[in-house]
Amino acid sequence: QVQLVESGGGLVQPGGSLTLSCAASENIFNFNDMGWYRQAPGKQRELVAVINVGGRITYEEPVKGRFTIYRNGAANTLYLRMSDLKSEDTAVYYCNARILSRLHWGQGTQVTVSS
Repeated sequence: QVQLVESGGGLVQPGGSLTLSCAASENIFNFNDMGWYRQAPGKQRELVAVINVGGRITYEEPVKGRFTIYRNGAANTLYLRMSDLKSEDTAVYYCNARILSRLHWGQGTQVTVSS
C-alpha cells in the first residue's frame, strides 16, 4: 500500500511563501505521475499541478507563475513551492500519486492565507 505524507502547511500572510512536501513510501519513479490538489471549504477538490515520470509539468491557470512543483528522487519526495500567496489559495492541499488507473492520496495539509 502506497503511503503519502504531506507536511509544510500553515498560516501565511498574503504575498508570502510556503513549501509543501509529500514523502512517499516507495520510489516516486514507480508512479506514472504525481500531483498536488487542493480543496477549499464548500468547493470540489481541484488540480493544482502535476509532474509525470518523464518530468513533464502542468500547472492550472490560477497558480501559473506563482507555484512550482518539483521532486527529489533520492528522498522520494514531491514538493510544491508556493509564492505570492493569495487568500483564494486557502485550502487543504493533497498529494496524489497515480499508478495506471489507481490513485493514492495523502491525508492533506492545511494552508491558510490571511492577514
